[in-house]
Amino acid sequence: MPTKEEVRQALRNVLDPEIGKPIEDVGMLQDIEVDDGVVKVHVLLTIAGCPLKDRINADVTAALTPILDPGQRVQVLLGEMSPDQRQNLVTQLRGGQPEQQTFFTDTNTTIVAVASGKGGVGKSSVTANLALALAAEGYRVGIVDVDVWGFSIPRMMGVSGQHVGFNNMIIPLESHGVKIISMGFFVPEEQPVIWRGPMLHKAVQQFLGDVYWGDLDFLLADLPPGTGDVSISMASFLPGANMLVVTTPQEAARKVAERAGKMAVQTRLRVIGVIENMSYFVCPHCGERTAIFGEGGGQEAADTLGVPLFGRVPLVPALREGSDVGTPIVASDPDSEAALVLREAARRLAKETRTLVRKPLGLTVGAGTAAAGAHSGHDHAGHNH
Repeated sequence: MPTKEEVRQALRNVLDPEIGKPIEDVGMLQDIEVDDGVVKVHVLLTIAGCPLKDRINADVTAALTPILDPGQRVQVLLGEMSPDQRQNLVTQLRGGQPEQQTFFTDTNTTIVAVASGKGGVGKSSVTANLALALAAEGYRVGIVDVDVWGFSIPRMMGVSGQHVGFNNMIIPLESHGVKIISMGFFVPEEQPVIWRGPMLHKAVQQFLGDVYWGDLDFLLADLPPGTGDVSISMASFLPGANMLVVTTPQEAARKVAERAGKMAVQTRLRVIGVIENMSYFVCPHCGERTAIFGEGGGQEAADTLGVPLFGRVPLVPALREGSDVGTPIVASDPDSEAALVLREAARRLAKETRTLVRKPLGLTVGAGTAAAGAHSGHDHAGHNH
């Protein structure tokens, strides 16, 4: 029969599925009993009815099974944290403070705002694919979808459902190994978000200040098109963050993309590169390339902004199809021409940003806001952990 200490050590491998830390470290491991061939593990859920309680049960059992003798068994007894215990957990995750500017626990997190001048150039698709490509390189990645009116990241990443939240802390959902928060988790997909500046500002503030991102290497921010309120709010909250500009080759898109890049400079963001999307169409029968939207716009935009062109992504049906079904092309067909371009762009992005001398983020986000305006009443819903 294992000792209590042996059980405790084995349980170090059991992580809370949402917070990503050992259950002992976040106060969920209440007690261990070893008696009469049964190992009883008392686990406290943050909220009763946690949707992942079955996973916690399975993980505890799987961690202890190898150290049991024949005929011995595991019993997981689930309880619920008290309000004080929940608040202590949130304070712990905020770095020991009741409130904190942000839930980034790694000050080396690289923020990359993905922007475009015009809509319809594939900015969100590029964001999703870059996130998966960076994750495949071993980086810890998150996406904050601040395209509040035209949110599409949940569909493109194949994730749906409601956020988990308690005590003004929101846990992002996860798909393809990437953490994600989006307005799409707070309102139905078909419901329009009719908000003006102050509410948009508050939503961006909450996505950065009340979402527990944990240890991230990269956070990609999918901005709405243009240079409006959300982009300005992001710049004010994250001064000195990076911006990646997405454009198509055509003249009209290039001109507007350049304006978005120049706005970034004026608001203390650092433009690091340009990605040209829909660069050419490859005939599936003969392989001939056709420049449907013209040529050279991405390079011209990069030259005007004084940054490198990270890649020219071809226009292929599989890229669109992957976005529609929730499996970006870098995951569904990683050796395709489009995926290879996006994977190389991700490597260039990482090289451009991660080799710099890292400085703590100059975050200016206030914490403790109510749950994002459209969905403020769900902090204690049955979906919560």
